[in-house]
Amino acid sequence: MNYEILLSFTLASMALAISPGPDNIYVLMQSITNGKKYGIVTTAGLVSGVLVHTTLVAFGVSAIIKQSDTLFFIIKLLGALYLLYLAYKVFKSDGSVQFTEDGVQKKGLWSLFKQGFWMNVLNPKVSIFFLAFFPGFLFSDSLSHVTQFYVLGVLFMLQAFLVFGLIALLAGAISNYIKKHDGVGVFLKWLQIIVFIGIAVFILISEK
Repeated sequence: MNYEILLSFTLASMALAISPGPDNIYVLMQSITNGKKYGIVTTAGLVSGVLVHTTLVAFGVSAIIKQSDTLFFIIKLLGALYLLYLAYKVFKSDGSVQFTEDGVQKKGLWSLFKQGFWMNVLNPKVSIFFLAFFPGFLFSDSLSHVTQFYVLGVLFMLQAFLVFGLIALLAGAISNYIKKHDGVGVFLKWLQIIVFIGIAVFILISEK
């Protein structure tokens, strides 16, 4: 078992979780508008949805790995190209972090959990991202590919809950800091670009 690969996967996942996106911005606004508890519950819903995408990728990609080394290489190549495309999209953006309370309504905790869950599950971009991200981080010669994908999925869930949970707990301070420091958005923009390119290169040079 290669623990260095697992560490690299976790650090890359955390860097992406910290970078502004619709999910963590939504958690932030729920916490600011309704309270920290509501941000935590929203986080739990979003993270739970990861299990669905992990299952789809685990069984789908594992079947392809068993079938053909060539097909698996094509998946990795397409995944790397997709990540480079995401890096390009971030590069073309202005790097600003936008806060909006549109659609942030007062809801019960269970309703918020379900909304977070379905926000994640019904977003096809998450499955595409996992398909691009996970295959390059297989870390064991003894564990089955399905097991390895689930380990990666659980690690992704844990780090996302930690990062998003901290965003919920520190929502007010984070919001004020970003509003006062314009350079934060630019820093996070380049962090995303570096991480996307780094993961793409890692996937291309990784072995099955």
